[in-house]
Amino acid sequence: MTSHKSNEGPRRPIESAPGVLVHPAADRLLAAEHWLLSTHPRPKQARAEWADRGAALLPLGTLFSAARIPGALVQAVAATTEAGEIDAFLEDALSGPVICNRRHHCYYALLPASTPATWRDAADDWRTQDVDVLGRGCYLGVPPLTTAKASRHKGDSYWSVPMPSPAILCQPLTVARLIAAGAHQLAEAAESDKPRAVEP
Repeated sequence: MTSHKSNEGPRRPIESAPGVLVHPAADRLLAAEHWLLSTHPRPKQARAEWADRGAALLPLGTLFSAARIPGALVQAVAATTEAGEIDAFLEDALSGPVICNRRHHCYYALLPASTPATWRDAADDWRTQDVDVLGRGCYLGVPPLTTAKASRHKGDSYWSVPMPSPAILCQPLTVARLIAAGAHQLAEAAESDKPRAVEP
């Protein structure tokens, strides 16, 4: 009986069709982690923060920015308060990475670095809804990419929608539409809760 020895070297992208390479999920995860950590002046320190604290403070405004969206607004537009259903809704609605901070009950949609400058006027209007657009000069607590839906109950932050590959971010217009829809839902709910004057 002959034995075949497997001589495994570094994993290579799989060619699914002529000229089309598919990178395994683990490789994409490592590449996305490297991309996130490259924003930090000391990536090893950020990786240690992931291990020790469950989140690393990464500077915004170089590779990406973030829109902070209150949980109440997200719940209003998703029409649910169940975390798993909200995660699924955001994945479908935004198709880009979102971090949930359970302690502060808010969501951070990751956006291109230029978004705070292009959204200046809209961001001023949205502050009444407790929405903020964070860029250069701000830091965001980013959990490891392995801290996703299955472990959402174990720490303050988790990836509501994980980053699938390096530099894959939410589209600003899509996030703006979600914010507008949530603000509209909250305004309608507030209006319906107002006591009505009773005519004599």
